[in-house]
Amino acid sequence: MYKTIELTREDRLAYLTLNRPQAMNAMDDVMMKELAEAFESLEKDDAVQVLVIKGEGHAFSAGGDIKKMVDPNNPLDISKVMVDVSRLAKALYALPQITIAVVHGAAAGLGFSVALGCDVIIAEEDSKLAMNFIGIGLVPDGAGHFFMRERVGVPQAKKLIWSGQVMSGTEALKAGLVDEVVGEGQAEKYGKGYAQKLLASPIASMIASKKILHATKLADLELTLKMESEAQVMMRKTADHLEGIQAFVEKRQPVFAGK
Repeated sequence: MYKTIELTREDRLAYLTLNRPQAMNAMDDVMMKELAEAFESLEKDDAVQVLVIKGEGHAFSAGGDIKKMVDPNNPLDISKVMVDVSRLAKALYALPQITIAVVHGAAAGLGFSVALGCDVIIAEEDSKLAMNFIGIGLVPDGAGHFFMRERVGVPQAKKLIWSGQVMSGTEALKAGLVDEVVGEGQAEKYGKGYAQKLLASPIASMIASKKILHATKLADLELTLKMESEAQVMMRKTADHLEGIQAFVEKRQPVFAGK
């Protein structure tokens, strides 16, 4: 059914796997659309009560696929892409399941936004987490502003977004960005155990509380997504973004001019 993700169900538990391991699960336009469709399908699935999101291969997700951004033969339509990015973020936040992100390796950019949108984040101590859009002259998307602010508040969110700091799982725990840290290679196993504990709890009441808490924030989320989309389209046209992309491809430090 899907080309870039896998969605499986085991009774009341579902697993969503980001499945582009050859690209460190970087999100191209196909994956963004498929994630939106998968989350929207789960919005209507009351039989599933817990969703575990993980990455195949060596990373959770390296973020947006920069190689696709610079492909002259098949350029991304950023306006169209942002529609799917907004769809997936809104659907993720509105899911009637308890969501668990199981992070190993990199969780960067949009990949980090998806992790932050989950109710519980379990990260391996040596994982690398970063809201690093700033490195290519862009703003966080996928509700990155909203999810970061929910976790750590506005002042710390600005600091982390503006710096693009790369954090280990341990550092992210200290910053309040993840909930549990485990040893190398242990995240998926721990996540499965955590999911089973939730399923053995009075989870219907937990889901009801999630719905109440999230419903009051939906208008704020929608405004954030609208502003992120507008800003991202604008930033894609800047000289700093073009320099950031070129520097990434050439594996050198970018020289930004504030334009």
